[in-house]
Amino acid sequence: MNKKDIKNQLRLIRDCCKLGETKTVVCMVVTCVLEGIRPYISLLLMGRLLDMVYGGAGYQEMIRMALTAFGFVGISSLVEAVMHKRYNGRLMGMYETQSYMIDRKCLSMDYEYLEDKEVHDMVYRVDRGEGGGFGMLGNLLSDWEFVIRGAVSIAAAVAVIFPLFADATSVREGFMTSWLASLLLFAVIGAITVLNYVLDVKFGEAVWEHRERASKHNNVLSCYMGILASYERQKDLRIFGQRRMIEEEADRELEKLNGYHRGEAGVNFKRATVKNTVAALSGLLVYVFAGVRAYLGLISIGSVVTYASSIVQMTSSMALFMQRMARLKNDSRYVNDYAGFMELEKRKYEGCIPLEKRRDNKFSVEFEHVSFQYPGSDEYVIKDLNLSFVIGERMAIVGKNGSGKTTFIKLLCRLYDVTEGCIKVNGVDIRKYDYNEYCRLFGAVFQDFQMFAFPLGENVAGGEDVNRGRALDALNRAGLEERLESLPGKLDTYVGKEFSDEGVTFSGGEKQKMAIARAIYKDAPFVIMDEPTAALDPVSECDVFTGFDRMVGNKTAIYISHRLASCRFCQDIIVFDKGQVVQRGSHRELEAQDGLYRELWEAQARYYQ
Repeated sequence: MNKKDIKNQLRLIRDCCKLGETKTVVCMVVTCVLEGIRPYISLLLMGRLLDMVYGGAGYQEMIRMALTAFGFVGISSLVEAVMHKRYNGRLMGMYETQSYMIDRKCLSMDYEYLEDKEVHDMVYRVDRGEGGGFGMLGNLLSDWEFVIRGAVSIAAAVAVIFPLFADATSVREGFMTSWLASLLLFAVIGAITVLNYVLDVKFGEAVWEHRERASKHNNVLSCYMGILASYERQKDLRIFGQRRMIEEEADRELEKLNGYHRGEAGVNFKRATVKNTVAALSGLLVYVFAGVRAYLGLISIGSVVTYASSIVQMTSSMALFMQRMARLKNDSRYVNDYAGFMELEKRKYEGCIPLEKRRDNKFSVEFEHVSFQYPGSDEYVIKDLNLSFVIGERMAIVGKNGSGKTTFIKLLCRLYDVTEGCIKVNGVDIRKYDYNEYCRLFGAVFQDFQMFAFPLGENVAGGEDVNRGRALDALNRAGLEERLESLPGKLDTYVGKEFSDEGVTFSGGEKQKMAIARAIYKDAPFVIMDEPTAALDPVSECDVFTGFDRMVGNKTAIYISHRLASCRFCQDIIVFDKGQVVQRGSHRELEAQDGLYRELWEAQARYYQ
């Protein structure tokens, strides 16, 4: 590992401690020290006890020694068990802790990263880690546990077996009695251990390659599984016979994933075989060495047990230490992904100008020569757009699919920053405003809006602090007055049954009205509605349009729709095509002109004749 790897690993552990896991890390270190030392103390005491038996020591003296050994083992085991219980109990929850850290980053990072495939692949690799069920964070702590334990064990072993080699004579007295034999033994064991480390690193690289290839198929499979698991999509799957198609596609992706998993299992089998072979070979060498020295009368019977067992324990600890060091090196790939993810720089300019507080809510918006490309794309979605409007207008954005309508809204809400040009509010580039204050300008209903399994009032208010009067008014203005009266808990009724058996399952149209109510509740100067009536029946849609002015009041309403008939109430209609504004005017004006609007209008109007 290099300095960067260690730095990132310590950064991950530090992040973990910031979420209240400091005690878990401390318990892990204490457990490692106790587990590393305890076997050698026990071996020393047992070796001493055997020597006492062989030397004809008194009965009472041997009882005291046995009780001492038993007491030490019992007390240390009890402390170790308490610490281990705390540590293992939290280790099982490390995956959730890791997920929480990633999710918190997702809430604060630039929106564009959430639509970046490379970021999705990175999160998948972080999520899986180097095998196991604890996630990357749990695996890292587990590997550090064995590294610390191994280091303590090796240090304790050196202290215990030092007298064995301190008594070695010169080479002339005989090879097996010399320090050269001891040096050669450790050289062979060291060489085997280093070879094991190198091979373990290679095995880890092979596992990484399998994981990296699997991440692409896993993202696709997750999408398919989400479709199959969503009860809201089951009607379409049944009516249009898509279930079989998606199942077949999912089966193909699953088979590819299983292929990578089988390859990974093969690598792990080879890794285990090498590990067991090294352990067996090292143990054999140690017992041969200790047996010969005992035969030559260099050590006592008790010392044979103590030294031989200690060397075997140390050899095992060295192999485990090197193996886990290799695992840590391989963990670094995932941890570096985590660090890279957490350090994704904010590409948005961080403005600090406070938004002007105006009693009249008068805001002017100007798009000046705005062009935009999505990150990683060479194609302009918006090209040299010049557009302005003021507060209080009812504005509709229409156009064919892919014409740039939704991208226009993303730029206005500053989910993305423009590639070229600038957007100004009241004459100031929006990048110079404090971002959180700027977001307060907008109440939006997007096509993919989300309702959460919280009480209805919290869904509308967007938090636990609910102004019940405002929430009721917003729901009534959105057309949910009668439905609200039928709910047993009114605003306290849970949306869905995920968190409460008394929750209510609402229809798609009702959820869409809730999303509209949420935008009304926010009381922002701009209300943006991206296909806000797509899930409503014709009567409800008519009610929404009829009460549109009542809903949005004196705010600017920006309305995106494919149904041109629903845009007639807007004073200002803007027609997008290929990322540019090709027409602008009222419905009557645009209908009288040759152009895209009349073409779209006539194409739709013939179905109403």
